[in-house]
Amino acid sequence: MTHALRLLCVASLLAACQAGSAAELAPPSPSVAATATARPVSTVAPTPSPPPSVAPTPSPTAAPTLPPPAAFALNLFQEGDFVPQHTFEWCVGASIQIAHNLVAAEVRNSFEDQQALWEMARARSSNSFNGANPRGWAAALNEIGIGPYQLVSVPDYGEALRTAASAIHATGRPVGLVMWSGRHAWVMSGFESMGDPTIHPDFSVTGVRVLDPLYPHGSGTWGPSPEPNALLSPDQLAAQFVPREPRRWSSDLPAGYFLVLPTAGA
Repeated sequence: MTHALRLLCVASLLAACQAGSAAELAPPSPSVAATATARPVSTVAPTPSPPPSVAPTPSPTAAPTLPPPAAFALNLFQEGDFVPQHTFEWCVGASIQIAHNLVAAEVRNSFEDQQALWEMARARSSNSFNGANPRGWAAALNEIGIGPYQLVSVPDYGEALRTAASAIHATGRPVGLVMWSGRHAWVMSGFESMGDPTIHPDFSVTGVRVLDPLYPHGSGTWGPSPEPNALLSPDQLAAQFVPREPRRWSSDLPAGYFLVLPTAGA
C-alpha cells in the first residue's frame, strides 16, 4: 500500500511539471494580442508635379536662294580716255592721266601734265632708283583727288583678278596693274565675269579690259602691247602680269600680284 502511494505521488509531480512547461511554451492567447493598441499610419498623397513646359520649336528659316551665276560685264572706258606715255620712262605718269580720264569729265593728256604727274609720283616713291614706283603711283592718285588708293599684294592670281574686279565694281574707279614683275604700269578699266561680284562671292573673272600706255610699242621680252580697251583672257594677261619680285621699296610687302587698288571712301 505504501509502495502504491509513492507511485501515485511521483505521477502527480510529473503531471504538474508537464503542465507548467506547456504553459510557458504556449503562445499568448488571442485575447491578449487583441488588447495591444495599434497606431494608425497617416498616408499623405504626393502632390503631382506639373508637366515640364516645352518651348515651341521655331520654324527653320529658309536660306535665300541665289540666282545662278550669269555673264556679267563692266567697263569704265570711253573714247578719248587712253593716253600714251610720252617717254619710255613715264608709264606711271601716263597711267595716272588714264585713271583720271576714266572717272572725270575733263581730259588730261598733255606732255607737260604727264611729266608733272610722273615727277609727283617719283617724289613720293621710296628707293625708286630715280624713277616712280607703285607707292608713288598710289600717293599721286590720292593727291590729285581721285582716291583713296592703296598698294596691295595678292598671292593668288585668280584672287588678284577677283579683288581688282570687285574694287572696280564697288568704287567705279580703275585699278593699277603692276606689270612685268614691277617694271611697268597698266590700267585695268573693266572686266567680264561669270557671276555678279556683289551677288556671287565665288564669281570668276573671264576677261580683263586693259590700257597699256606703251602701246603700240610693246616689249621684246614681255610681248606686244594690247590695243587700248582690249579684252584679254586671264591666260593672255598672265603672260605679262606676274608676281612682283621683292625689292627694297616693297620689302615690307609679301611677294605676289601687286595692285594699285581703289578703296571705298572717295
